[in-house]
Amino acid sequence: MPTEASRNAPGSAPAPGALLLCRAEPESVAPVALLLRERMLLTGAGEDWSVLVPEGTPWLDGGEPVDRVLTGWATALAVGAPWPVLALWWDADRAGYTLASGFRRPVGYVWLANGTPAGEDEAMRTFAARLGLDPVLDVQSLDELTKPDPSADARTRLRGFLAVLTRAGVTLPAGLTPGDPADRLHETARIHPDTRPVEWQGRRAAVRTELDAVDTTPLAPWLPHSGTPRSRALALAQVAVGLPLTAWGVRRRSGGWIAAGALLLAHGALGLAYDVVRPRD
Repeated sequence: MPTEASRNAPGSAPAPGALLLCRAEPESVAPVALLLRERMLLTGAGEDWSVLVPEGTPWLDGGEPVDRVLTGWATALAVGAPWPVLALWWDADRAGYTLASGFRRPVGYVWLANGTPAGEDEAMRTFAARLGLDPVLDVQSLDELTKPDPSADARTRLRGFLAVLTRAGVTLPAGLTPGDPADRLHETARIHPDTRPVEWQGRRAAVRTELDAVDTTPLAPWLPHSGTPRSRALALAQVAVGLPLTAWGVRRRSGGWIAAGALLLAHGALGLAYDVVRPRD
């Protein structure tokens, strides 16, 4: 088992890795995560939170930066569901987070590998407001992460960031540590008893899973399987945004943004097709 020292041995650059935190129970996250068409592991991460651990590493296979991939994934999940998505990512040069919530512009922050803050202070306050964190105590703790600290590298900054999130109910499973490489995270997540795989099994299976999903939250009328006027309006908006977003991703050759646009289109199509697939009584 690698030790902390071996992970940070001189001359060995930290391998990229990422986690996706969703403010929802795994039962609600699973049907939406399917549409990313990525192999992932899903498990609980505290009260009303879940974590998705990517199995594949498109930032290695395709050469696209991990932060760009994760921003695309988080955006795709957030616009396809009524809960926010927080992406944590890191590589040899930087580490940071991206919070996506609905159709609002994602907000995030970045630290260089040595822990030097490289983001905008206002991003932390916007982040706290969107998650409903304490505007005094939590914001003060987040502000500390935007100040120079020679003793804190990027990995330490992420741990401090997660410490603040524990007050919002986030508790990562034991051994799932930001800063570890993707393969180690995946192996750690696999051994937890409540972990389940999330894997694309074709459009028909995805439609069936989505329509059979049960959501009892107050936002249920917005979900595709509800068949309400609000869900159909949201579906139209998702299609309208998904088309140009996919085209933009293709032009930029960005797999993350292509995935975001594709998920918007797929989720919107599911909502619009609901009355045909399962007519109302």
